Amino acid sequence: MKRVRVLYFAGVRDLIGIPDEELELPDEAVDLDGFVRCLIRARPLLDGRLGGVRFAVNETFAHGPDPIAAGDVIAVIPPVAGG
Repeated sequence: MKRVRVLYFAGVRDLIGIPDEELELPDEAVDLDGFVRCLIRARPLLDGRLGGVRFAVNETFAHGPDPIAAGDVIAVIPPVAGG
């Protein structure tokens, strides 16, 4: 198992009701795709709602096959509109 810190922003934070948390991930969750699967299991409200969301790992935007490791900070960043 590995522990990562997850930061939730904007609508995602509002949806699940917390700004951040630590998640224990199985060793098989080696990339962002694996993290997303674990996140949806931990937070079922997010299922089907991550289509436009971007992720950052340690302050760098990341995509599906990008690796994750114990101690990483993963930000969940939904689209933001403004003017």
